[in-house]
Amino acid sequence: MKAESALFAGVSLFFAVSALVYGWFSAEPAGTAALAVSCLMSALVAFFLWQRHRKDGPLPQDEKEAPVHVAAGPVAFFPPSSAFPVLAAAGTALLGLGAVYGLWLFLIGAGVLVPGILGFVFQYGSRDA
Repeated sequence: MKAESALFAGVSLFFAVSALVYGWFSAEPAGTAALAVSCLMSALVAFFLWQRHRKDGPLPQDEKEAPVHVAAGPVAFFPPSSAFPVLAAAGTALLGLGAVYGLWLFLIGAGVLVPGILGFVFQYGSRDA
């Protein structure tokens, strides 16, 4: 996680310099505030990754000569096929359209989205973990 921490620290530095330059040459504060918040958010991620690196030590990805099998973990279960992602996506789209066109379409979207989410959650509920 050392490389990831350095990457996000660089992103934070970029946003900090951009905020300073933008704030100096611009008359409106909204862009400067957005860049400053972006700097703080990326600095938070960099700090988190740095703390995890200090606590957990180097990962296999941090070592140049680490073999691939060292970083391999258990293989997770991936469902072969499911209609629930399509149902959830359609429900989300209808919710968004309902926010624009009216309550009736919003309610239809909620009626489509709820079974999609419940199907996602409980589709393989009886399967042993």
